[in-house]
Amino acid sequence: MRIKNDQFLRACRREPTDYTPIWLMRQAGRYMAEYRAVRERYSFLEMVKTPDVAAEITLQPVQAYPLDAAIIFADILPPLEGMGIDLTFEQGEGPVIHNPLRTPADVAALVVPEPRETTAFTLEAIQLVQRELAGRIPLIGFSGAPFTLASYAIEGGSGKDYRITKRMMLGTPDVWHSLMQKLTELVISYCHAQVEAGVNAVQLFDSWAGNLSPFDYREYVLPYVNQCVAAVRELGVPVIYFGTEMSGMASLLRQTGADVLGVDWRIDLDEAWAQLGPGVAVQGNLDPAVLFAPWGEIERRVDDILARAAGRDGHIFNLGHGILTETPVDHVARLVEYVQMASRVA
Repeated sequence: MRIKNDQFLRACRREPTDYTPIWLMRQAGRYMAEYRAVRERYSFLEMVKTPDVAAEITLQPVQAYPLDAAIIFADILPPLEGMGIDLTFEQGEGPVIHNPLRTPADVAALVVPEPRETTAFTLEAIQLVQRELAGRIPLIGFSGAPFTLASYAIEGGSGKDYRITKRMMLGTPDVWHSLMQKLTELVISYCHAQVEAGVNAVQLFDSWAGNLSPFDYREYVLPYVNQCVAAVRELGVPVIYFGTEMSGMASLLRQTGADVLGVDWRIDLDEAWAQLGPGVAVQGNLDPAVLFAPWGEIERRVDDILARAAGRDGHIFNLGHGILTETPVDHVARLVEYVQMASRVA
């Protein structure tokens, strides 16, 4: 299907664009009244696993703002259920894994599922969204990257210092590598299924990889990211790799092979780009908290990021992480329109 507004995809390929394209992580979420109205009727997992509801939520922000891409409403953890992981989302706690991986036997018992069966709900939602978009803008699919999935599965939910994860990684490396290979196969298969269902790009979220030293990232994580990126790129869609607090690993990020590297707000965009080097697109990097500031301050920060991008091909404007709850909706709307206007090529 031909994409009418392909600014985002062109930026992923580092081709000239008419303006800097923009989409926002967690652009469908609790800051929108439309989302909250749906959330009153369903639990979080019910929303993810009900295709027409997931499709409705995916479309809410792109119907409200002139965004340059949609991202499917899903979560990185449900694919783990097919491996034998018992997952719930608890009020006030977030994701809870009730049978965390702690022993070699736990890892050995994991199976690599067929995502077309175990995550069919997300694949159907992708098809529903693409039918509604009708080629208006691209749709982004996503997966957790192997390390972040491993961290959740080992810690039993969100961790603090990830000591249990690192204990397995450093203390029983054979078990660690077995787990990471299984998760890599899961991620590749899941991303392939999403591309078959119709997504136009894939983002790998490695939310917790910034907790690692460069040595450990290089030794225990990068080879598996390489496998994932290479396998998805073979399908002809761009791959975005995003992690937080990874500005000290620029040379390693460059080695992932991703078409686009996401940058958080802890480093200036021009400095990040200089470290990443040529031949890669960059996504980012407004601090989500800035959206609570008066509009004049938001505008000033956007101007700074655009100035640091300096009109280079391959910049995709985004936040340095997801939109925060209670972010003013008007500020999101003005942000999208201002980025597109201020960056438009004369």
